[in-house]
Amino acid sequence: MKARTFAAIFAATFLASAPVLAQGSAATATTPAAANANALTDAEIETIRQGLRADKRQTTAETLKLTDAEAAKFWPIYDKYIANLTRINNAKYGLIKEYSEKFGSYTDKQASDFIRRWLEVDTKASQLRSRYVPIISQVLPGVKTASFFQIDRRLAMLVNLGLASQLPILQTQTD
Repeated sequence: MKARTFAAIFAATFLASAPVLAQGSAATATTPAAANANALTDAEIETIRQGLRADKRQTTAETLKLTDAEAAKFWPIYDKYIANLTRINNAKYGLIKEYSEKFGSYTDKQASDFIRRWLEVDTKASQLRSRYVPIISQVLPGVKTASFFQIDRRLAMLVNLGLASQLPILQTQTD
């Protein structure tokens, strides 16, 4: 799989575009003013997301070996799947933006609400995958359907690992 290529592209795209997220836990912003000075803009977040979607499509195309007939049926479904996933991920990237803006000032209640909303996004993404298994199974054989979802999950895990490793741990903020 071209995961190394995707990971390198992801790292370069994401880390170069997200200065607030690249803070280590020892050097995190500790005041709301410092956090807001490094907050991500909507344009920066959208640039990151567009690059990730393009890289994901390319990696999927390179890894999932489809016949011309399979590809003709699969890619329109993939596009619908990604459109649905993008809507779900709007909430995730909204949470990242919120985190970059509010880090340093979270209360216990706000932190609990934040993680609850993050987990809801994860749940919705898993539910979407589950809904699309039978849809993709109608146009691809079982092994290729399973392969697609393996590729999709691996790429999602790479993105999530990248995000998680760049977000400072909330406990490092000072009251």
